[in-house]
Amino acid sequence: MKQELLSRLLESGIIAVVRKVEEEKVIQVITSLVEGGITGIEVTMDSPNALLAISEAKKLFGDQAVIGAGTVLDGHSAHLAIQAGADFIFAPTLSQETIAVSKRYGKIVIPGVFTPTEILQAYEWGADIVKVFPASVLGSQFIKDVRGPLGQIPMMPTGGISLENIEEYIKAGAVAAGVGGSLLNKEYIQNNEWDKLTDLARQYTNKVVNARK
Repeated sequence: MKQELLSRLLESGIIAVVRKVEEEKVIQVITSLVEGGITGIEVTMDSPNALLAISEAKKLFGDQAVIGAGTVLDGHSAHLAIQAGADFIFAPTLSQETIAVSKRYGKIVIPGVFTPTEILQAYEWGADIVKVFPASVLGSQFIKDVRGPLGQIPMMPTGGISLENIEEYIKAGAVAAGVGGSLLNKEYIQNNEWDKLTDLARQYTNKVVNARK
């Protein structure tokens, strides 16, 4: 079951970071992203009524996309998110407690790391994938270089990923990328331009397909 979810999560190569979207628009935003082919949706815990949004999204899109919680800073938050239905836990930092709680309930866990030491530590503690964050500071060359000695550890850059650079990260060996602001176009959301948001999501998934060839 978990392996199946992991495969689906990585299928599109994109985890969309849904952060602080207005409560009444969040489901429409997720609908547009899923229609654009994105298979990983992360609702951040600092969003309004995040747990409700996760629960709702899981009911509606659970068979098309993998729904998870982001910005999870501790085991307690991880537990609440899992109770709400989150299939994966995405964290900006490396917390052994967060990994342990996620593993206890058989959920996918992707902690944030910045150095080769943290990458290995996260993996030894049981991370399924490591979130290299903020990727904008490290660049795609970092992924390429670190994959030399640590190629067995799946890496997912997040932070500063755009249409312009996503292909180079995938080509450098990233299994997927976490994409926030450059995908969740504020103007489109504000103006309810859902077709444009779906189109943008499709542009991202197409970039991944090209990079994986």
